[in-house]
Amino acid sequence: MYSSVTSCTLVGVVPRLVRIEATVSHAKQGSFSIVGLPDTVVRESRERVRSAIKEQGFRFPRGRVVVNLSPADLPKLGSTFDLPIALSILAASSETPLDFSAYVCVGELSLSGQVEPVRAALGATLLADQLTRSCMLAASSEVVAPAKADLVGVASLRHAVDVATGRTQANHLSAMEAVVQRPGLDMAEIRGNRQARRAIEIAAAGGHHMLMVGPPGAGKTMLARALAGILPPLLSDEMREIALIHAAANVHDPNPYVPPFRAPHHSASIAALIGGGSGIPTPGEVSLAHRGVLFLDELGEFPPSVLDALRQPIEQGEIVIARQAATVTFPSRIQIVAASNPCPCGNLDDSRLPCSCSESKLDRYRARLSGPFLDRIDMRLAVTRLAASELVSERGEASEPIRERIIRARVIQVGRGGLNRELSRDQLDVLPVTDAAQRILVKAADTDVMTGRGWERIRKLSRTIADLSGSETVVTEHIDEAMDLRGSGAVRRSAA
Repeated sequence: MYSSVTSCTLVGVVPRLVRIEATVSHAKQGSFSIVGLPDTVVRESRERVRSAIKEQGFRFPRGRVVVNLSPADLPKLGSTFDLPIALSILAASSETPLDFSAYVCVGELSLSGQVEPVRAALGATLLADQLTRSCMLAASSEVVAPAKADLVGVASLRHAVDVATGRTQANHLSAMEAVVQRPGLDMAEIRGNRQARRAIEIAAAGGHHMLMVGPPGAGKTMLARALAGILPPLLSDEMREIALIHAAANVHDPNPYVPPFRAPHHSASIAALIGGGSGIPTPGEVSLAHRGVLFLDELGEFPPSVLDALRQPIEQGEIVIARQAATVTFPSRIQIVAASNPCPCGNLDDSRLPCSCSESKLDRYRARLSGPFLDRIDMRLAVTRLAASELVSERGEASEPIRERIIRARVIQVGRGGLNRELSRDQLDVLPVTDAAQRILVKAADTDVMTGRGWERIRKLSRTIADLSGSETVVTEHIDEAMDLRGSGAVRRSAA
């Protein structure tokens, strides 16, 4: 007897159809084998499936059972296929017809036959929508964003069979209720640092990359974590993108409704940051920060090779990883926020504490940040140590009104097709700029050392500043502020 059940696996962040075929034939000695490039977890499903079938009151076939996972050349990973394997075996060995063709099935089975959630659940819902089928998954699955496909939750293997045969009414799942918990600090907790607070607002509004350079204790880390709390909430499509990335990395996101904030340690390897691994590649920190913030604290301590590996995702918004098993593309539309000391001891250019670093030590420290990497950072801000009067000053503006201004600015940007960080040269050329503002920028390009990329970064920054002010036209004040945020002498001496 032969049967087939449709399931799903993730290759990178792309859901791929997997057909679970089962045959049951008479043989003197019973056997149970799974073919089709299963990994260790899939091979171990034989014991889970056998036990689940028996514990749920079904009879496991005595003959030769062969399960094929098609396509055979695609590696199969994880416990996603437990439920469809069990269903295909029951369908192939049953004397009464069992039809599961209306479903895309995923789920892990416990030894008692209970169905547990799996990371491929979201991919299965998307595949079911493409195939105009229902998706059968664990009743305890968390649906991150509204799905178009009909989601049928089952608690056990027996429940799944009863639903397919019509003996039990299906339990239809709906999306999780949005409970937005804002990460990070409230902006009101930050004392002083007016220019830095303004820079954080501009960076959040346009998605601009930002580098803060200053002595220890100046508030760089606080500013970065406060930025996470003023970002607008994610849209449904963005939530689905991020959920697929987390599923591919087998990472649980406790707060899927706000942009991710990832802060890898400076000892992280290139593979941990970019992604990789044996078999089908998995995403790294850059992709896990998709649509959110990648915070690089102690930037000067990161190996130069790791920082230079970020140049492609900064420019292209995606990472292509090629391995023997598969070549996958991970989205990486990230906002980089970095913090660095001006020197190894942290006291360079400090008026109160002398710098103890030698020139050779300073040169080695500066050489870690390559020119091409720094050129891709939109904003380079010098953050100074706070005076005692600033530490006891009144609290600043809270995050909520700042977030409302950012949302209004982003609504304008969405009308153009995306964040200002992603504007092309042609798009910038047709946006209005006063002649006086244009002359200032041209003069700066003639008198200062400015690359073509730097020219475009200043234009994008000034456009964000104009959006925040509600102006359709970039004027001289917007250009002046953008040029100031692009870099000061202190930052150039210490970080360039």
